[in-house]
Amino acid sequence: MMKLGFVTAILPELTLEQIAAFAAENGYECVEVMCWPKGKAERRYAGVTHIDVAGFTKDDASRVRDQMARAGIAISGLGYYPNPLAPDPAEARIYVEHIRRVIQAARVLGLSVVNTFIGRDWTKSVDDNWPRFLETWRLLIQFAEDHGVKIGIENCPMAFTKDEWPGGKNLATSPKIWRRMFEDIPSPNFGLNFDPSHFIWQRMNYLKPLREFRSRLFHVHAKDVRLDQDRLNDVGIMAHPNDFHTPKIPGLGDVNWSRFFSVLTDTGYDGAVCVEVEDRSFEGSLEKRKASLIQSARYLRQYIR
Repeated sequence: MMKLGFVTAILPELTLEQIAAFAAENGYECVEVMCWPKGKAERRYAGVTHIDVAGFTKDDASRVRDQMARAGIAISGLGYYPNPLAPDPAEARIYVEHIRRVIQAARVLGLSVVNTFIGRDWTKSVDDNWPRFLETWRLLIQFAEDHGVKIGIENCPMAFTKDEWPGGKNLATSPKIWRRMFEDIPSPNFGLNFDPSHFIWQRMNYLKPLREFRSRLFHVHAKDVRLDQDRLNDVGIMAHPNDFHTPKIPGLGDVNWSRFFSVLTDTGYDGAVCVEVEDRSFEGSLEKRKASLIQSARYLRQYIR
């Protein structure tokens, strides 16, 4: 059975224990826990640390498990979304080392999924990024295998702002690239954290990949998006995506969730579906952000029982 959860990044001021209690009170079964290094956030929804994996010990894991057990809430996976293929090798090494720490923490916690980005040098083509992708990710996936952890790559292009233009900061954006990734690194521990909203603004079919990559679906994000056709007609598809689309909570955008879950259930997927809130209409206060999660749970419960 699929489990309904949410991404903890939207509640940065709450502790993990408080988040678990809120989740239990509002019909959720799990949460994807953010594990950024402690420090200043580099972008919106980044820099959130609900589990600090630096020096993470068995005692730390016991405390986390006890907190979650008291609330009756599971952890769907650990999340950390940097750019491991950043052009600066020193910067990239920092991200890669922290991914390794997150993998290690997942093993200590007895978890099977870590979610992240592949990364990309946004000034170079896919082909020109490929040698570094192989060099970096063959080792990371082997490290994950050795620790009994699956890596779910989110399909967000990360091409929303000027500093991410033109190529974006994540290679894993399309089925064509996924096929190449999984052919070159054919590990059963290498898969997807699929978010249908990213295909909406790229004008792509978000249902067909569910069938083709059913064995690679390790985790799912429930985020919606509204495409503004009038704005797109004005600025064109080559404009920054933020000029013609708006992230929304599930049910308030263009994803057809009935069709999405119809196909997702056909694939046999029985993992977590975690709400990811990036809807600015709900960002004014903690109470509004909590309300966005409450509303999302009510909407999605018609599809997840």
